[in-house]
Amino acid sequence: MEIRAGAELPFRDLNAAIRDSAEREIRIRECIGQRYIGAGLSDRQIRIEGTPGNALGAYLNGARIRVSGNAQDATGDTMNGGEIVIEGNSGDATGYAMRGGRIFVRGDAGYRTGIHMKAYKENHPAIVIGGVCGSFLGEYQAGGTIVVLGEGAGARPVVGNFCGTGMHGGEMYIRADELPKRLAPEVKAERLDGLASGEAQELVAAFCERFGRSAEDYVKGTWWHLTPNSENPYKQMYVNN
Repeated sequence: MEIRAGAELPFRDLNAAIRDSAEREIRIRECIGQRYIGAGLSDRQIRIEGTPGNALGAYLNGARIRVSGNAQDATGDTMNGGEIVIEGNSGDATGYAMRGGRIFVRGDAGYRTGIHMKAYKENHPAIVIGGVCGSFLGEYQAGGTIVVLGEGAGARPVVGNFCGTGMHGGEMYIRADELPKRLAPEVKAERLDGLASGEAQELVAAFCERFGRSAEDYVKGTWWHLTPNSENPYKQMYVNN
């Protein structure tokens, strides 16, 4: 099924057409800011040409979405499963409260990527960013894995300020020569000379497969493995010790 969105097609009508379609493969052309595309879907493969609006793939439950362009804010908001692939950049709060599935962004991501990301039993979400991220990466992260490759950073920092603020679960892998500035005190940083085999390396390989890159170009060099340095730092606010 092919849908031409354009500026005149309201997001409600676009999403209704996707939900009501009997076809499982859907191509959206000339997407211009329509919101909530793919929200809650479990049985679709959606290819988008253009720029989808906020909350692309919100509550995604197993569907696959690929964007030939950039995405706006809150991509993958509270998604449970499936996959979102962004061939350009992604806005703020990518993977907000993400609970499962994977997000791959070839370019950069904005502020608060992976905020409130969490994991439960077999659900282990992951975000891989090919470029750089804004401040508050992994804010309040409670589970899952975030990987930042730092490609094309140049003089820019690979990660902005206050990385890992409130982090109390999960892990991050950041490919950078220097430790992120103003790292939150509740985060422990381990320097790695290359990326050893394991989940992070598998995620890098998956990223490269989707964008036609070589994993060997990324696993070498200096990495930083970030994990929580203590229990939830806000525990004392709710529990008497």
